[in-house]
Amino acid sequence: MRRAVQFAAADGFRLAATLHLPETPNGRAVLVHGATGVRRRYYGRFADELAGRGFTVLTFDYRGIGESRRGPLRALAARMRDWAELDAGAALGFLARAAPGAALFCVGHSFGANALGLVPGIERYRAAAFVGAPSGYWRHWAGSARAAMWLLTHALLPGVAAALGYFPMRALGQGEDLPGGVAREWARWCRHPRYAAGVAGGDGYARLAAPIRSYCASDDRYAPRAAAEALLELYPNAASKKLVVLDAAACGGIGHFGYFRERLRETLWAEIADWFGAM
Repeated sequence: MRRAVQFAAADGFRLAATLHLPETPNGRAVLVHGATGVRRRYYGRFADELAGRGFTVLTFDYRGIGESRRGPLRALAARMRDWAELDAGAALGFLARAAPGAALFCVGHSFGANALGLVPGIERYRAAAFVGAPSGYWRHWAGSARAAMWLLTHALLPGVAAALGYFPMRALGQGEDLPGGVAREWARWCRHPRYAAGVAGGDGYARLAAPIRSYCASDDRYAPRAAAEALLELYPNAASKKLVVLDAAACGGIGHFGYFRERLRETLWAEIADWFGAM
């Protein structure tokens, strides 16, 4: 069962969310930390699958995205770290209250995993599944992709965001438009060898002591293997760290946004659910 809810971020900003409730709870709750500019509805069927297996699941929209957008983006003073520190931190607290006593788990897609070290309360997680999750430092890409990342992070993101007051992701077919402050901070992170940990502070990354499984598709051009491996290095105290490279050809193609499509229900989705369920 789905229930539309709202909760206040740490600074009072109202955020839209959905609770996916099981008929018979299994004592486990999952927070889905979404990717940059991706609405929560993209994760709906995945969350429903977990709920069908007994998990209580929360999906939410970061400020300025989806139903958490309030007015024009040009008027929204938001940084990428606000999504982690203020929004995701409050989402974790909301889920803990909605499922009292439940063991807490995390599924982090892209930004949702690479900025997890900035989220208050991550020491409460029993396990974390990363999906399509790279360190965004531009040198982790190779060849022409590295040149494209340099252009994006040194020129396009900061330049266009400064000119327009926001970054038009929709025009690029890459999700929702981004608040200008989010785009500019994202670019700064991508220019640092330790990504967010190097710019916003890396102490929080040491708070995650849970085991991590990171899933990386062989055709994911936004999360190449080198970048996914570099992200795992930012979490020094994880109980264990395992990188799983998915054969995209065998799955009919995955890319960066195919992990949560239903054709992976019996493979990736089931593996994540079984791993969480065994803990």
